[in-house]
Amino acid sequence: MATQVIMPKLSPTMEEGQLSRWLKKEGDKVSMGEPLAEIDTDKATMEMQALGNGVLRKILIKEGESAPLGQLIAIIGEPGEDISALEGSAAKSPSASGKPAEATAEVDTASAPTAADQAPVAAVGEAVKDADGKARQAAGAESRGSAAGNGSQAVESGATSSGRLIVSPLAARMAAEAGVDLRSLSGSGPGGRIVKRDIEAVTGQSKTAGDTAPTQMPHRHLRAVESEPSPQAAVGASPYYDEPASEIRRTIARRLVTSLGPIPHFFLTTEIEMDLAAEMRREINDLDPDLKISINDIIIKVAAAALIEHRQVNASFQDKTVRYYERADIGVAVAIEDGLITPIVRSADRKSLSAIAREVRELAERARHRKLRPEEYTGASFSVSNLGMFGIDEFTAVINPPEGAILAVGAMSAKPVVSDGAIVVRQMMRVTMSCDHRVIDGATGAKFLQTFKKILENPLYLVV
Repeated sequence: MATQVIMPKLSPTMEEGQLSRWLKKEGDKVSMGEPLAEIDTDKATMEMQALGNGVLRKILIKEGESAPLGQLIAIIGEPGEDISALEGSAAKSPSASGKPAEATAEVDTASAPTAADQAPVAAVGEAVKDADGKARQAAGAESRGSAAGNGSQAVESGATSSGRLIVSPLAARMAAEAGVDLRSLSGSGPGGRIVKRDIEAVTGQSKTAGDTAPTQMPHRHLRAVESEPSPQAAVGASPYYDEPASEIRRTIARRLVTSLGPIPHFFLTTEIEMDLAAEMRREINDLDPDLKISINDIIIKVAAAALIEHRQVNASFQDKTVRYYERADIGVAVAIEDGLITPIVRSADRKSLSAIAREVRELAERARHRKLRPEEYTGASFSVSNLGMFGIDEFTAVINPPEGAILAVGAMSAKPVVSDGAIVVRQMMRVTMSCDHRVIDGATGAKFLQTFKKILENPLYLVV
């Protein structure tokens, strides 16, 4: 009997998924528990496993397309079995608001928390990697709108007789990072579209053969026969192109609306002398270079210690109650390709600096590869967002609901300060705490920052 493969729920608050890659093609034999496809959720790329045996008879959504939970995306059945009735019902699949039918494809979510999703909405500003910029340029060859007098958009879809390159955004990014000349490729996607597997085939072959990857062509050459107009010839609005928003970007957009508007934010800023903290870091790393302690690791540890001393800050508003947490579970904002995610250092108040450093590096690496499990990014009690490494002196961050506060950390830099009546140079750092006024009052937040500053300026407090 043929079975339906529906879009499964792979993260706590996932509403729809984007089909990243089919691991089977139509006609392939499928066994129960075998990976069937890769799905991009709001936080990670996860494998969808088959819950039945048979043959993959029909694929109903293409790679790169999105579908709401419960929508029919494929059909598994026996060879020669009549599946016309199921194909006819594909247009009537449940929407995102509908209840999914009996699951025939899923991943292991036994360990997933039932708490509300903690989507990353940490920093107002985000770093844009150079590779992302190149990829955006390359992706411009895929669909470029021609600005008309009425603002309408003409969009390319598929290969055209003009010779333009048709490239998926993911393939464009991969090509930019690997230095692959897209003009040298023949796309295997619909209409000659260059897709992920085409880039993988080239880069994999190059590694095997020991060839040198071709030099990436400048953006203007990716337009093929489309010529660059002179500045004098440019009229009307600028040409543009649209890319489908990723699931994580859509989640950030949804959750920002539930944060800055409904949550009554207020902000507290202080400046901290970092000489002793920087010296402690340097001496620890001199003793054991493998530890690779960072200033941010020290900030996480100090924030955890201050949270335990000021439990009113380690709290969240729960409609009719205020929830106070017994541990300092700190979310650490990590910039990834599509936005931000906040992996969590659990019980940071009880861990050593070396343990925090190792855990942060490991979590950040898996976050960038979208390999985090739901319990590793949901349920923080406080967050830290550090943009100091990008040269940002000071910024404000948006609270990540339902947490009560988030700390925005700026760059550490040498500045002249007055000490004992003399002007001296010190390493100074500015931090701004965003507070939920429903939980934290001004004096409460100020006392927390006083303690945070006292420990950072005298880090020996960590050992007493």
